[in-house]
Amino acid sequence: MQNLTEAVRWFRKAADQGDAKAQYNLGVCYANGQGVMQNLTEAGRWFRQSQAAAASQAANQGDVEAQYNLGNCYRYGRGVSQNFTEAVRWYRKAAEQGHAEAQYNLGNCYRYGRGVSQDCTEAVRWYRKAAGQNHLRAQCDLGICCFNGRGAAQNRDEAVRWYRKAAEQGHAEAQYRLGNCCRYGQAVKKDFMEAVRWYREAAGNGHADAQKTLRRLRGKRGWHEAFHQGKINVNKIDDQSLIN
Repeated sequence: MQNLTEAVRWFRKAADQGDAKAQYNLGVCYANGQGVMQNLTEAGRWFRQSQAAAASQAANQGDVEAQYNLGNCYRYGRGVSQNFTEAVRWYRKAAEQGHAEAQYNLGNCYRYGRGVSQDCTEAVRWYRKAAGQNHLRAQCDLGICCFNGRGAAQNRDEAVRWYRKAAEQGHAEAQYRLGNCCRYGQAVKKDFMEAVRWYREAAGNGHADAQKTLRRLRGKRGWHEAFHQGKINVNKIDDQSLIN
């Protein structure tokens, strides 16, 4: 026990100086009650600090994944004080090296003005980079920006193209929005059955608005035609899952 207590003392000294490995080891001691009273809250705190310190060390050496992870640490306050400005700084470093998730997150920071001045044009620029790497959320959000003319000239044809790219790969929000386009004839031919098909895809992926929409559409003109073509199952509309 004496040796473990001494180990904890030295781990703490190094941990307080930002040593990631010591912070991790101190977390293990708290988690298992080795050399200290077991304290899972304190263990979690040291584990988070260890993660942030390790990410910082690697990020400063140019590791793109570490830069992205450090951005997340600052964004969510994991092991460090929450700081959106620092989050943006590290997302940018990773984004400039082609990290798609960092590009998307940086786009969100610009879109909502987190850590930077709100700039929808800059948001769209980063969404385009991530979308070009097949990032589904970026494709959907880029579609939203194009549809509404935020950060880019309104172009609903382009919006539908991005919705479709993400929808065909299972992105629920894109499926729902593509369904809306088909339902109302926005940049595509108005097609009730095609709208229902995409609503059903989105509903099957847990999209609450798509599930509500299907329930509201029950009995509308075109519903039974869609049913007979196998695109909906009327008996399942009251089922939360809406799958098959």
